[in-house]
Amino acid sequence: MSLLIAGSIATDHLMTFGGRFADSLVVEQLDKLSVSFLVEDLEIRRGGCGPNISFGLAALGVRPVLVGAAGDDFADYRSWLERHGVDCDHIRISDSQHTARFVCTTDSTMAQFASFYPGAMSEARLLELRPIVEAVGEPSYVLIGPDDPDGMRRHTRECRQRGYPFVADPGQQLAFGEGELIRDLVDGAAILFSNEYESHLIAQKTGWTEDEVLSRVEVQVVTLGRDGARVMRSGHEPIEVPACQVEAAEPTGVGDAFRAGFLAALSWQLDLERAAQVGSTLASYVVETVGTQEYRLTREHFAARFAAAYGDAAAAEVRPHLGAI
Repeated sequence: MSLLIAGSIATDHLMTFGGRFADSLVVEQLDKLSVSFLVEDLEIRRGGCGPNISFGLAALGVRPVLVGAAGDDFADYRSWLERHGVDCDHIRISDSQHTARFVCTTDSTMAQFASFYPGAMSEARLLELRPIVEAVGEPSYVLIGPDDPDGMRRHTRECRQRGYPFVADPGQQLAFGEGELIRDLVDGAAILFSNEYESHLIAQKTGWTEDEVLSRVEVQVVTLGRDGARVMRSGHEPIEVPACQVEAAEPTGVGDAFRAGFLAALSWQLDLERAAQVGSTLASYVVETVGTQEYRLTREHFAARFAAAYGDAAAAEVRPHLGAI
């Protein structure tokens, strides 16, 4: 069995401007806008939902298969992921476009100018899952995360046709996708991931009530930020799991780490409550770190943090599965 993680592959270029953008803007002249800012630093970080989730799974000793499209500038990033246990053999490398890139400048007031270049991500629609499955084995799950919309739809439909259990994680595409696309991505999912705002957006855009959304998936997982997570199944009482509390540094990538921990626990045959607890514990390592893939785990530290948050009895169920960390 295998875990296929289909999602965007990107690098983030983050810059800081020490002043205020507002001081350089003339409202009456915005139609003639032409400004530049001398920035103080540049950080290039590895990103993209697919690699973030895959990195988290690998950190817990589960070897995921990353499915996505990148440019020929992906070599260093690929090497990083492979060194950390991610199978990158089935990534499509574009011969004409760069890897997707997020470029953002933030000023002293946290105002931002940002651009997103999809680049090679648009070629995710050309990927078929069946040859990958033939190479790596039947998937326990195919996670379909934010990516090229046509690629997401193609992967979802192929999962339905071939009977691959799929995890719907539409994320950022919810803001741009129409109801027809969202319904297509969600209906029939083994697991539906979203944050609380996105869960309401799913209901609004699909035209389904929240109960109808729940009836169309096997499990719905809603992350609640510092309040933890809620796991729901139709006909069952919701499972409420508190967050694993740590000192927060930067929230980017926390949701991806939660998903990685949740899926890792399911691959260990643990129940949904333990899965949410493992997800919350892994997410705590990201929220206390700047960067989505900069954290490091040891089995002893992870087990101790888990026990402190959820108790020794729960930790006793998880600890035997941490040997591969």
